[in-house]
Amino acid sequence: MVNRGEFWSEVRRKKCGREKKALRIVPAFTIQALQANTVVASPPRISLFKERPAKISVFRKYYERGMFPLTLEVDGGAGLHVTWKLSSGKLGMEKLDYKYYLPLFFDGLTENRQPYSFIVEQSITDMLEVGSVKVLPVIPYLIKPIKKSLDTKIPEVICRTCRILQRLVRCGPCIGEALVPYFRQILPIFNLFKEKKVNLGEAIDYSQQRGDNVPDLIQETLEIFEQYGGEDAFINIKYIIPTYESCINN
Repeated sequence: MVNRGEFWSEVRRKKCGREKKALRIVPAFTIQALQANTVVASPPRISLFKERPAKISVFRKYYERGMFPLTLEVDGGAGLHVTWKLSSGKLGMEKLDYKYYLPLFFDGLTENRQPYSFIVEQSITDMLEVGSVKVLPVIPYLIKPIKKSLDTKIPEVICRTCRILQRLVRCGPCIGEALVPYFRQILPIFNLFKEKKVNLGEAIDYSQQRGDNVPDLIQETLEIFEQYGGEDAFINIKYIIPTYESCINN
């Protein structure tokens, strides 16, 4: 014999099941979230490593108009080569206005297409080698394009920027120390990608052999910053990147 209490409990359960409405998804932290038959929407995913390609750089616009004293030539088996259209050739770059040209070339670090990326890296390298004494006064004008290139979060662009930063610090005296006050603009992206290892399982990561491995290049760049940045370099790096360990003290 069926128990009277169990019978009516079963009836009420079936009745509630038929009358149950589909839950309505509503935004979080709103008055709608307090209403009946609602469920709060899940928070959006945060894409920390999502690439953010920059717009066409000012460098590219100026280069296409022929406003730089250089040409791109193709050697027989050596590939591309940048030739400076100056009276004394490459040595004549000492007479260039570094405050005007160098920030424009640094602005082109965001370019990820050939031949623009090659022209930018080679041109900056040439200017740093020839006119190193003229680089120090231009440092404040280079921070914004450096930060813009790192903020793209494109691995190739970050690697190119790291190589340029290493050459920049080594090209002349006091440049490493002059960069220390700008670590708060430069290093946050380094902190994001420093421990981003690529899990390939048993496969081989050929980027390490090519020198295009982002975490490795970031580590090398930070060590150079510490070596050339003076006594305040390490504490400023450590403030932005807590996982960094000194290459001098250790």
